[in-house]
Amino acid sequence: MAPRCGLYEDEEAQQLLLGMSKPRRALFLDRDGVINVDHGYVHRSEDTRWLPGIFGVCRTAIEAGCLVIVVTNQAGIARGYYSEATFRDYTRWMHAQFKARGVVLHATYYCPHHPDAPDPSCRQCGCRKPAPGMILEAARRYNIALGESAMLGDKPWDVQAGQSAGIGLNLRFSTDANPAPGVVRTLDEAAWIIHQYFESCAGGADAEA
Repeated sequence: MAPRCGLYEDEEAQQLLLGMSKPRRALFLDRDGVINVDHGYVHRSEDTRWLPGIFGVCRTAIEAGCLVIVVTNQAGIARGYYSEATFRDYTRWMHAQFKARGVVLHATYYCPHHPDAPDPSCRQCGCRKPAPGMILEAARRYNIALGESAMLGDKPWDVQAGQSAGIGLNLRFSTDANPAPGVVRTLDEAAWIIHQYFESCAGGADAEA
């Protein structure tokens, strides 16, 4: 059986879930290149630079009554650049930094596998994006309606993972001069689109009720 993804769940997550109706909606975020500047294998606080607008994106989702869940490939663990324990310590720090700004990241799912991993048991999995494994695991654990959820990444495989999982809105953040459809050039633009999307989902649910 293929190895499964890792999970860091925020200490406040279960308490917050009690007040949310089911099925829940979620904003899924890639980490490097969306939350922080991608310097390559970021795993230390001193190497972290937040991307402008990321806290606003998260607030938009939370104000719409949605979970915020990070789904990140972490080849650095598989390649031995840093340990899983180091990554989890960094993730705990990251969650605390968001909370200090009034934003709760409910969970971070991570794939510690890579086809070039020295350990053969860490080479194949169903969670490394573009595979949808991390998203599907989160959907099962938190009872998420993926068709009314959103994915924001910066790589084509982020969008592919979201589409494969059945997520309703899939956006890619890129500063390319000529962005393609579904690509946003700023996180403020992403926040506006996500706001409109979650409002339309809520309107549909109200009409059905």
